[in-house]
Amino acid sequence: MSWHRKRIKLGACTVGALTAALFAVSTTPAAASGTYSGLAYVYGTGAYTNDWGDEGILSRGTHASSNATCLWQKILWADGNLGSLSDVDGVFGTQTYNATRAWQQFETERHGAGLAIDGSVGKETFAWANRNFYQTSGSTGPGQTLWLWYDGYIHDFQLKRDPDGNYQFEDRNFAWRKAGYNYQSCS
Repeated sequence: MSWHRKRIKLGACTVGALTAALFAVSTTPAAASGTYSGLAYVYGTGAYTNDWGDEGILSRGTHASSNATCLWQKILWADGNLGSLSDVDGVFGTQTYNATRAWQQFETERHGAGLAIDGSVGKETFAWANRNFYQTSGSTGPGQTLWLWYDGYIHDFQLKRDPDGNYQFEDRNFAWRKAGYNYQSCS
């Protein structure tokens, strides 16, 4: 095979590999399977009771360092699966994985949730957590702020759905954060 022909094949392989890598980076497993809203934030509209049934996946491999993970950890803390607010750091590591499995098992055994006990947070786990919200003020109308409590087994915490429909929460230092999937600013 001539050097010219080898260069063409090498170039074609490089373009193919770069294209495959681009798709792998830009498409999450949840988005690819059609189980994810595809939005950048934990989002809702209308009646808050069904807001989280189409959220993205949180796991050790997907959105593992994010404000959405920080919000999930706050839920684990409120329900007694994480020991202290210092564990709410936005990193989906082994401790969060084990706490998520324990949460899923408890909810399935005690409350009939029927969740997969897999240590990842998908639309079913998010939707089940959504059932512990109650409205404190504001409006469910478009362009309005809705204030909610998460009613945990051990602790409660306040969160809000802003006028754009994005969920916000206070991190462990009581700073308000948007629950984004693609960045981590919570502390």
